[in-house]
Amino acid sequence: MITQSASLRTALTLAASGVPVLPLRAGKVPFGNCPVCARNACGGRPNMKTPGPCACPAPCHGWAAATTDPGVINSPFWARAWREAAAVAYHPGGAGLTVVDLDSAEAIAWARASLPATRTVPTTRGQHWLYQGVMQSANAVQPGVDIKSTMQYARWLGPGTGTMTALPDVVRALTAKKAAAVRTTAVPVPAMAAGGACPHRTPTYLDRGIAMAEQRITSARDAVHATVYRTFLAVLSTHGRCGCLTEAHTARLFTAAQAKGESPRHCTDAWTNALNTLGLSHV
Repeated sequence: MITQSASLRTALTLAASGVPVLPLRAGKVPFGNCPVCARNACGGRPNMKTPGPCACPAPCHGWAAATTDPGVINSPFWARAWREAAAVAYHPGGAGLTVVDLDSAEAIAWARASLPATRTVPTTRGQHWLYQGVMQSANAVQPGVDIKSTMQYARWLGPGTGTMTALPDVVRALTAKKAAAVRTTAVPVPAMAAGGACPHRTPTYLDRGIAMAEQRITSARDAVHATVYRTFLAVLSTHGRCGCLTEAHTARLFTAAQAKGESPRHCTDAWTNALNTLGLSHV
């Protein structure tokens, strides 16, 4: 009989209190969800559920695989992962929490001067400040400051000290500023097929389609990454072969996606995946 590892015991205790957990290997990176995905060889992103060549049990990978189900946590599927785990991680958004990750003494000083006091957890280089409430995640909202809530995972480093405070507007505003400064990335836009003619009688048709796509992304309350991919796929299936799309149109879609927490890299990957799925990568 295999003795429960300390990581597994911690994970089961957290799960019983409603905190979704997952094992981390060395380097704070999640395990793959199947042998094909060992060390994320399939190309799955550590923090996101993304389309890819793997055939993992859904969901995959990282935060999306976090669970409170003791049957999954104790399953043979995860047995080796728990034995080899370097740490336990959790999905803050799934637990109704937001973590303000302060990665330096300067970041801690900024938080003490700018944010309401709340429960704090010491980390290797700084502190986690935990607030009750959920919001979109974002990196580098201030020097040395990341927000971890939805679609992100954080290491479990203990319960911390102090009384947890409700998520304040000043923390929510940090990602609003981040979204306002969103970066766009050059992406391939299918060229007009040889001899092709645009079937859209007026630019209004395309503009309406892009506006609807923006709204679909903006309205997503969960599975944001999958929604972004499906929306990109829908836009390209309708407009990708006639040459109507411009970089301005893709920038609008990327901006909407990044406002929901997607990174420029994830936007580019989702767009490229959609192009490949439709056979438009060489159009």
